[in-house]
Amino acid sequence: MFSTETIYEVVVFSIGDTKAGTKMGKLQLKDTTDESLLNCILWEETLNRLDAKLFRSGNLLRIVSGSFNEKYNNCLVSALELIKEAKTGLNEQERDNAFKQLTGYIDRISNQELKEFTLSVYKENEEKIKVSPAAKLMHHNYIGGLMVHTLECLSFAEVNIPLFAAKINKDEVIAACLLHDIGKIFEYTIDTETGLIDYDENFRKDWLTHSQYGFSICMNAGFKNIAKMIAAHHGRAEWGAIIDLSEKDLDPELYLVHHLDDLSAKFGKINVSML
Repeated sequence: MFSTETIYEVVVFSIGDTKAGTKMGKLQLKDTTDESLLNCILWEETLNRLDAKLFRSGNLLRIVSGSFNEKYNNCLVSALELIKEAKTGLNEQERDNAFKQLTGYIDRISNQELKEFTLSVYKENEEKIKVSPAAKLMHHNYIGGLMVHTLECLSFAEVNIPLFAAKINKDEVIAACLLHDIGKIFEYTIDTETGLIDYDENFRKDWLTHSQYGFSICMNAGFKNIAKMIAAHHGRAEWGAIIDLSEKDLDPELYLVHHLDDLSAKFGKINVSML
C-alpha cells in the first residue's frame, strides 16, 4: 500500500516521446524497505517543474503526489521530494587515480608495439575515458564507471593468468581487458552535473555496438587475437557477441576475457552506492 513516507531509490530514468509529440519520463524506483520495483510515468508538465538532478541513479526520493494502479506497482507521478542525493560517480581525484592505474597496466605489456598502440588509444581519449560509464542500465552506470569495470577485469585477470600461463598470451589478455569496452566512450553520453546517461545518436549512425568498434580498431592495427577476444566478450550472439562462444575449437583466451568481463558486471562495484 502506498504511503507518502515510503523512501524509494532511483534505479533508472529515461525520457521519450508520446504519440502526441510531447515528452514523457519513465522512472523506475526501488522500495528501500522490501526492494520491490515501482514503474513510474511523468508527463511533460511534471518534467518541466522538476529538477533533472532528482532522477540521478541512486538518489533517494519520496513520492509526494501520484496516482497508483490497483497493484501499486505502477504510478503516474506528479510531485517528488529528494531525500538524499547520490554520488554521480568518481570524483576528479578518484578519476585521475583510476586512469593512472590503467596506464600502469599498459606499462606491464612487454610487446612494445602493442603497448604503444594501447597507450595511444588511452592518451588520445583520456578525458572521455575518465568520465565514461560502462553501461546505461546494467552495471557501472556512473561517472568513471568504465574505468572501475576495466580495473576489475584486470585484477581478475591477474589472479587467473598464472593459472593458464601455458595456454594464453599475457600481453594480449591485458590489452583485451583494457580495450574490450573502449567503444563505450563514444556509445554513451553522461551529464557530469546530473549523472544521467544516454546513448549517443551519432555513434549508432556509424557503428552497431561498442564491440564492433573495439574489434575494428584492433584489426586495423594488426592485433587480430585481441580483436577476436573483444568480438567474443559478450559470450553469445543474442547478447551482442560477434563471435558466439558456443562455436567449436575457439582459442582459450576468448573464454577467459568473456568470464572476466562477466564477473565484473555481476560482482563488481556495479552501482554508485557501492563506491
